[in-house]
Amino acid sequence: MITVVIADDQALLRAGFRALLDAQDDIRVVAEASDGAEAVRLAARERPDVILMDIRMPGLDGLEATRRIAADPALAATRIVILTTFDLDEYVFEALRVGASGFLVKDTDPVDLLLGTRAVASGDALLSPGVTRRLIAQYAAQARAPHPPTELSGLTDREREVMALVGAGLSNDEIAERLVVSPATAKTHVSRAMVKLGARDRAQLVVFAYEAGLVRPGWLGQ
Repeated sequence: MITVVIADDQALLRAGFRALLDAQDDIRVVAEASDGAEAVRLAARERPDVILMDIRMPGLDGLEATRRIAADPALAATRIVILTTFDLDEYVFEALRVGASGFLVKDTDPVDLLLGTRAVASGDALLSPGVTRRLIAQYAAQARAPHPPTELSGLTDREREVMALVGAGLSNDEIAERLVVSPATAKTHVSRAMVKLGARDRAQLVVFAYEAGLVRPGWLGQ
């Protein structure tokens, strides 16, 4: 059973999402929050598999709530999906940088919400290649807080190459095809790069690839 917390200041949206998710045999909404502070408290209490987090809420916003939840070792297994009105919201890149596993626009199709919730719960990042490129290329240079460049000295040349392809939005299968290796080998390289860099998940690895200069804004990995 996938457990979910919904954090959004709009009661109607929370109710709609809850009705859709609770109707599934494998998903259960365990709590709702109307602001970021409540989301942080409920995350600690419920330890859900997934949090659907509105990026813009009164008081403590979704960005800071994401930062606090992702920094809590006790919540390492909790995945956060950012809910936003616009897919190029300036805060989304920062949310990915601090630990969100992906994002959904609020008017997404119901089937995409369900697929996304299940994907994130299974450990996948919820980032389509096209949106990944546009979003991060546009906002990589506009992160709200200063941050040091990602240190890559511990990576092998092949791991750097794979990380660049992840940053360009390629899937493991596409990476395998590009490098003429098996999908399992590509997945191993991705996993090792994540471990060495302390990336929470694939979404954060994408951000690190941009910060380290492995991918240039606008580069489509071609």
